[in-house]
Amino acid sequence: MTINRIAAEEMADHGFETTVIYNGFAPPVGGDRAGRREVLGVADHELLLAHPVRAIERKNLPVAIAAAESLDATYWLLGPAEEGYDDTLADLLARARCRVLHQSCDVQADIYAASDAVLFPSIWEGFGNPPIEASLARRPVMVGHYPFAAELRSMGFRFGEPDDPGYLVRDDHQALDLNERLAGEHFSIAAVAAALRDLLERAGWLP
Repeated sequence: MTINRIAAEEMADHGFETTVIYNGFAPPVGGDRAGRREVLGVADHELLLAHPVRAIERKNLPVAIAAAESLDATYWLLGPAEEGYDDTLADLLARARCRVLHQSCDVQADIYAASDAVLFPSIWEGFGNPPIEASLARRPVMVGHYPFAAELRSMGFRFGEPDDPGYLVRDDHQALDLNERLAGEHFSIAAVAAALRDLLERAGWLP
């Protein structure tokens, strides 16, 4: 069992029979926009772009920061520096020409409620949860061109491109509606349960 078609194809090349069952997500509920923005010191009118990742090379922080700079937005990085990225991160944040917040948040729903848009211009991910989470939360999201992102786009998801930060403020309700619907269809807990039941039934493993 794999969590995307890319891995399934790679396994098949090695002679393994595979079934794709995507990760399951529940829509965020109970997010506190006003309360979280108050904790962060973010004003009501302030454009807040969340980057819910660890600070490592493949997360492509320079492009995320550049997007915030171009939109005169506040850049909110949630995760710590890892994999020896501390000095690089310190330099990037010091040189950023926008307001920077580097602060974690232990309530996932608050991340999406408090932010106006989401940044995820990664160059590599095994899966990458934020594009699905942002879709369920009806937030526009910039998504990089790692392999699984192409799989998501082939399903019909409409994401912002790393070279087009203006997408994040275009108020495209049709895209938000589409992404929310597709995320519910393909990545809901119910979809995972149905796929697992089908797999077990085909294998003859159901009681």
